[in-house]
Amino acid sequence: MKKTFIARNPSALWFLAALAIFTILVTVLSESVGAGIISTSFLKTLGKTLCLCLVAIAMDVVWGYCGILSLGHFAFFGIGGYAIGMWLMYARTEGIVVTSLQSNPLPSTPQEITDAIGTQIFGVVGSSEFPALWAFSQSLPLQLLAVVLVPGLLALVFGWLAFRSRVTGVYLSILTQAMTLALSLYFFQNDTGLRGNNGLSGLQNIPGLEDRSQATVSLWFFWASAAALAMGYILFAYVVSGKFGSVIRAIRDNEARVRFLGYHVEHYKLFVFTITAMVAGIAGALYYPQAGIINPAEIAPIASIYLAVWVAIGGRGRLYGAVIGATVVSLLSSWFTGGSAPNINLGFYEIRWTDWWLVLLGVSFVLVTLFLPKGIGGLFDALVRKPDVDRQGDYGPDKGAWRDEEGAPE
Repeated sequence: MKKTFIARNPSALWFLAALAIFTILVTVLSESVGAGIISTSFLKTLGKTLCLCLVAIAMDVVWGYCGILSLGHFAFFGIGGYAIGMWLMYARTEGIVVTSLQSNPLPSTPQEITDAIGTQIFGVVGSSEFPALWAFSQSLPLQLLAVVLVPGLLALVFGWLAFRSRVTGVYLSILTQAMTLALSLYFFQNDTGLRGNNGLSGLQNIPGLEDRSQATVSLWFFWASAAALAMGYILFAYVVSGKFGSVIRAIRDNEARVRFLGYHVEHYKLFVFTITAMVAGIAGALYYPQAGIINPAEIAPIASIYLAVWVAIGGRGRLYGAVIGATVVSLLSSWFTGGSAPNINLGFYEIRWTDWWLVLLGVSFVLVTLFLPKGIGGLFDALVRKPDVDRQGDYGPDKGAWRDEEGAPE
């Protein structure tokens, strides 16, 4: 009898229930509609953390389940942020320009408005012309499509070239890292219109919602992030279950044997690589309006390495493990680097956590790798794992033996 989706993925139901309770609790305690215990800034931190959990799940699927150690998935995350950021910059600047030009004795032409918008956006890099990359920045539907399609197309092309050449292991990781570095350097260039190192700023000011408080807008983004995480979890839980999930796990464990059995390994890997890139783009599009700014440093190779560290600490090969890792590291990072963690004065030296956080993260990664190879999620497995059957013999007919339990006597 074929098992249902919930029967194959019992953790999905528990995760969705925990996420729903968490969302309701945060809403009740928020400044916008609740008791005001959770500040707007911390609410944004929680919303951003949910987005990081979503991209961590995508990373876990491509690495923990399929065995592709991608050091470029945060680049897809950044592309999603830039895609929505361009529309936010254009629409917000358009509103400011139109309001300022209303005082002119003669009505402004559309070209004059466009030129003024270009001057406002690109003046910081000494330009006023709209680059080709901004061709559809005035259209929200097209930019939303770009959030999904651009990361997906880039992953499809890159994956097709890499997988058809059967590049695997550390060589594939180096290629994904090179792709990320090239993309980051490209975004630094002024002729892209992405304002170089200045990046796109003021993204927290959503056009059309100027009459709403930041507390309300932040709560809406928190809800959207929670909904995206829930749908992403269900999607990937479905992907990694059943026959498809068994095949990609087999590819992770022994790619040559799976290919020998007649499976098109490249097709499976390409599908996983592409769909996870698209979800990463969606996560980035929700993250950066809450962060308020995006620049090329956000998609530097080191960011993708951090993403792999989160998954490893949480426990790769477990969707909830990726969520745990991203949540723990993200919140601890905000606490240590935000100045909330008290410095420790040793007399001869003062430990400032803003300087030592990366060292602490690196040490934690090494310790988890050595002493907790299954990550934090592995602790949950140990709590809910069924005890092993006290088998009598190997394949004998006695009760408790493999043959007896599997119901396949010969």
